[in-house]
Amino acid sequence: MSTIQEKFSLKNNVAIVTGGGGLLGYEFCKTLAEAGASVVVADLKMEHAERAAQKLIEAGLTVFPYQLDVTSVASISGMIDETLRRYGRIDILVNSAALDPKFDPDAAAVGIAPGAFEDYPLEQWNDALNVNLTGMFLVTQACSRQMVKQGKKGSIINICSTYGLNGPDQRIYIKDGKRVAFKPVYYTTTKAGVMGFTKYLAAYYAETEIRVNALTPGGVYNNHEEYFVKNYSAKTILGRMAHKDEMNGALLFLASEASSYMTGNNVIVDGGWTAW
Repeated sequence: MSTIQEKFSLKNNVAIVTGGGGLLGYEFCKTLAEAGASVVVADLKMEHAERAAQKLIEAGLTVFPYQLDVTSVASISGMIDETLRRYGRIDILVNSAALDPKFDPDAAAVGIAPGAFEDYPLEQWNDALNVNLTGMFLVTQACSRQMVKQGKKGSIINICSTYGLNGPDQRIYIKDGKRVAFKPVYYTTTKAGVMGFTKYLAAYYAETEIRVNALTPGGVYNNHEEYFVKNYSAKTILGRMAHKDEMNGALLFLASEASSYMTGNNVIVDGGWTAW
């Protein structure tokens, strides 16, 4: 029987974090590396991956950056090959890469509130599906093949959103009585798909030790405008947005043996947003 410290240790584990150069992605890389894992900081923009990796290396952690396009099979294969060349195995995958809401830059000029469903561009819808769902599928498929070869063991963590569980309250995007934006349709749709994918894959890997779970963050403060912070905070029980490091405990729990009897499930860290 291991101690609780041993259950949370990731010593000798190898982790891949997609979107590793992002606000939460960096926190996830840092958390896994501090717990003892060797971490691949994978990001579409190499400068973001390198910047994140350099900070972690300077802190004495074992990481390396990789420029990854989650929509490209060749790019994913290259990352898998390089990870195996360096570390010889893959134990943990965090699917954090996703498109942030991007609004039609021409919408305001024609009187359309950015993100409005009636006029949302098909191209942006398709781009989001390609990254947020197909990209997650492709990376997970490649990593799970290696996990199967290693003895059918590993932890896969898919980053969801409260907006994948509930429809967005579009009223929080009103500033001084004026509509300034909508949360776009693709975000709820793709994040709901993350939950479906999580449950499917957990059930698929029944009778193995490959566990698949989701982590659902609430809104994380990232220099938002004051009106938005006020509107958002009023909808949470704790009365504020999350700090960027407040998902890390849940992430480590799901990645480690501390959650060894958990699969096909979802850890919600949202300050009580979905509780009322």
